[in-house]
Amino acid sequence: MSLTFLFRTITRDVPKVSIFQPVQSLHTGCQLLAAEKALLMKLRKSTGYTFINCKKALEKFDNDMAQAETWLHEQAQKEGWSKASKLEGRKAKEGLIGVFVGDKAAVMVEVNCETDFVARNEKFQQLVRDVTFATLAHHRNKTQRQPGYVKSVLSSDELSKLSVGEGASLADQVALTIGRLGENMSLKRAVTVGVPAEWEIGSYVHGGVSSQTEVAMGRYGALVIFQGGKEGEQETLGRKLGQHIVGEAPLSLGNMDDLPCGESETRLLPQTFLADTSRTVAQFLRGQQARVLDFVRFQCGETPDNTE
Repeated sequence: MSLTFLFRTITRDVPKVSIFQPVQSLHTGCQLLAAEKALLMKLRKSTGYTFINCKKALEKFDNDMAQAETWLHEQAQKEGWSKASKLEGRKAKEGLIGVFVGDKAAVMVEVNCETDFVARNEKFQQLVRDVTFATLAHHRNKTQRQPGYVKSVLSSDELSKLSVGEGASLADQVALTIGRLGENMSLKRAVTVGVPAEWEIGSYVHGGVSSQTEVAMGRYGALVIFQGGKEGEQETLGRKLGQHIVGEAPLSLGNMDDLPCGESETRLLPQTFLADTSRTVAQFLRGQQARVLDFVRFQCGETPDNTE
């Protein structure tokens, strides 16, 4: 038997192995890693939870996004309530006032936290938005058949029972945010107003959060209910009145004919008008052919005593 014949026989019987096979496996593995990384990034972006927790959730549910997200929320809720109970005794005097004015209805809420640093956090501001719109929905459901002027004041306990859409209660949302940010928080109070077609609602927020547009937020807020005003200038009039209420902190309305009693004056109408110190608020309103019917002022962290 020749050596040539023997070599041909051996090479014919040896299985053919493609030199490209390991490369293909490596390519497939890279694709899987890229897909898993994309899922991880998507889950992280949609939930806001840490990469470690998102990775753990995806591994637990074999990359099922819906189940992973549900599990993350459940775990965060449990941790939030646990942390909320531990932080319950800590003072929460900082926070934000949220104001929203819609079609003949308005809402003003106060949500508190421990520090101004957390008040500037986007997650805390989302909580303020949730509280504002949950309160507005409650107002509309409660007053949709009530004519005339309707004003409602909600306490902390009443706010906690409201829901965000058809989802979690505001109490759950607060606990969730506490779990994420690590500070004690509370729903302080809210006021809602609804007015008839011929009335106007003015508003003003001081110390505002510039990134917020839909819901105005700041450390001070005011709503003012008024009638009249020059055509097309009611919004400006409402803002000027709101600025005065925030700046001068009146405690009651007073009457158009009341005489002012100096710098200690606490009635709105006889106070010197902030935007024109040559006149009282009442004198300014006469020039605008308008009259104020009611107002509400919130200052973040104050003891409420003049909401009614």
